[in-house]
Amino acid sequence: MYEPVLTTQSQLEDAWRELMGPWSYGGHSVWMMLIVDDRPLPQLTEIADAAHPPGTEELDGLAKLLVMLEREVAPGLRVAFLRSRPGKGTITDTDRAWATSLYAAARRAAVPCEVVHLATRGAIRPIPADVVGIR
Repeated sequence: MYEPVLTTQSQLEDAWRELMGPWSYGGHSVWMMLIVDDRPLPQLTEIADAAHPPGTEELDGLAKLLVMLEREVAPGLRVAFLRSRPGKGTITDTDRAWATSLYAAARRAAVPCEVVHLATRGAIRPIPADVVGIR
């Protein structure tokens, strides 16, 4: 069983590499990892067909989901998100919009959010909050 300790951004990036592999992606997804006591829970949640950043309703729904997960499933959790998509590893405006939305949902839910990552053909890279204008 894969049970890394995740206390740094570098460890999280390594975990995403291990979990997502070096392959390319045929679609657009957002992956959610819940971390409790510095260890990821044993399953990832995929939000499929995630080509376009969420609207207000979807963002509210994600924030409500995070609140519920923190209260009922894993008190004290941290959340980590990864956007996967086909194409090159250059961070696009859509990637930045997704990262902004994911950080915002976690902030609304009062759940700590790790650095959002982007997975593309052969690459995993961080999209830190300061890159999208969040401090």
